[in-house]
Amino acid sequence: MTNEQPLTYVTKAGGYTAPFSAEKVRASLERSGASPKAIDAVIKELTLRAYPGMPTHMVHKIAFNLLRRYSRPAAGRYHLKQAIFELGPTGFPFEQFIAALFQQAGFAAVTNQLMNGHCVKHEIDILAVKQSSYHIIECKYHQVAGTHCDVKTPLYVQARFKDIESGWAASRGKEPAACQPWLVTNTRFTPDALQYGQCAGLHLMSWDFPNGKSLKDVIDKTGLYPVTCLTTLNRNEKQRLLVKGVVLCETLAAHPSYCDAAGISPHKKTAAIAEAQHLCNKMVKTEWVM
Repeated sequence: MTNEQPLTYVTKAGGYTAPFSAEKVRASLERSGASPKAIDAVIKELTLRAYPGMPTHMVHKIAFNLLRRYSRPAAGRYHLKQAIFELGPTGFPFEQFIAALFQQAGFAAVTNQLMNGHCVKHEIDILAVKQSSYHIIECKYHQVAGTHCDVKTPLYVQARFKDIESGWAASRGKEPAACQPWLVTNTRFTPDALQYGQCAGLHLMSWDFPNGKSLKDVIDKTGLYPVTCLTTLNRNEKQRLLVKGVVLCETLAAHPSYCDAAGISPHKKTAAIAEAQHLCNKMVKTEWVM
């Protein structure tokens, strides 16, 4: 007989299983700014309710609902990954959000730009400029967890960039090094996509890559959160804000009248503005761009 307890496994979004790690959940809760008391309570309840094969989205849902009782801003930050998924169904709000991250780093960043290539014109998602540094950013937005960017995406981005680079050098007399390509996704890259992208000289950013400057790291460092993090509004209300062009909590906190334009009740408006202001109170300018 053995006294060892069997590991409880969870089912990832991709369909594979992995050991349930209370410490990983604890680390995520700590990053959200939750209090030690709240973290201990959430971990205790999760440990009691976990069962073999529990989907990770259920783990997140339980933790999120428990954390919301203690601190809505902490719950909003903990909800970040799902909040990015809620920026859909189109990829445009995600592009606006990434442009805002570059602006936070001191860039002038604009979306949906046409650039002449050597062969054809290209519509690019974001052009970010600071001094003599030009960054061409392609955004690959996914609304379904477990969807990865495979090698075809960086291959496509690199081919487009090479054509733009040739046209850029011919029309502006710029050295190729003045123009840098990016590929940003809210999910993950496959190993082949990472290998090719790095070999080809692309700047890659995914939910958890590169370490220390991943999408989740940069958002947490800058304090720039999407309105979909707000726990005081339902999904429909947040979508109405997105339709009005409000992507950032910062924008809502500075311009409360957007709540009126989106048809949000006065009671909810007060709560949403307070939560947005709380989420924004640690915003910092940071040179996160590599």
